[in-house]
Amino acid sequence: MKRAYVTLVTNADFALGARALLNSLALTGTTAHRVVMHTGGVPADALAPLTAAGARLVAVDLLSTSDAFNAAHQRDRLHGAAPFTKGDKPAFHTPLDNFAKLRLWQLDYDRVVFLDADTLVLRNIDKLFDYPEFCAAPNVYESLGDFHRMNSGVFTARPASATFDAMLAHLDQPGAFWRRTDQTFLQDWFPDWHGLPVTCNMLQYVWFNLPTLWDWDAIRVLHFQYEKPWQDHAKADRLRPLIDLWHRYAAGDRPDLSAMPDPR
Repeated sequence: MKRAYVTLVTNADFALGARALLNSLALTGTTAHRVVMHTGGVPADALAPLTAAGARLVAVDLLSTSDAFNAAHQRDRLHGAAPFTKGDKPAFHTPLDNFAKLRLWQLDYDRVVFLDADTLVLRNIDKLFDYPEFCAAPNVYESLGDFHRMNSGVFTARPASATFDAMLAHLDQPGAFWRRTDQTFLQDWFPDWHGLPVTCNMLQYVWFNLPTLWDWDAIRVLHFQYEKPWQDHAKADRLRPLIDLWHRYAAGDRPDLSAMPDPR
């Protein structure tokens, strides 16, 4: 059975994230393939370190969606219609690129665990390959009310070209508008999604919004939603321990998670 961890890189910035992610996966001792899907917007010198980190690189095109769909999901238009009010998306974030994530259903693997390029895997999560399609964690970072929405930064999938074709037909319908791009689409496509624990996709804002949920002994995947740890941003001081941790992984170190501070 062919199994792979898969991420998506659409520019040089997300390649930085993917390198830290790959380093973190290697430290878990997994034997699964590590795949980086990349679009044409990633320069060769940004991809080279990913190959060196043991990744299989798979070039993918952006989805061939209609002009009307593309216009509706351009950065300025999407953010104008559905503004982000809880955090800031970096300037290099291009919402339309997110839909290329669906290309993973075209990969030649039996089972996939998808991980956004702004995640770190702190402990082995190979057991997720035995979970059904589609499993994801709730989008919890502000209140218990977040539990009804899923976050598409970590999920399980079973690649199949028929699934991809059906997804694409459903995605680009007249008047289609997916408020949070791939995340909104995937929740619509998999309305009965299976819930992973938040520890499989711990969003960084939990650190200061819901600190009682934070447990270093239990967290398996840490996700830097909104602002990224390799950029300067307004919340950096509040998130400093997490940012420093990301830089340790990016440098190829093995951090001591037992020495991490408690947010409470």
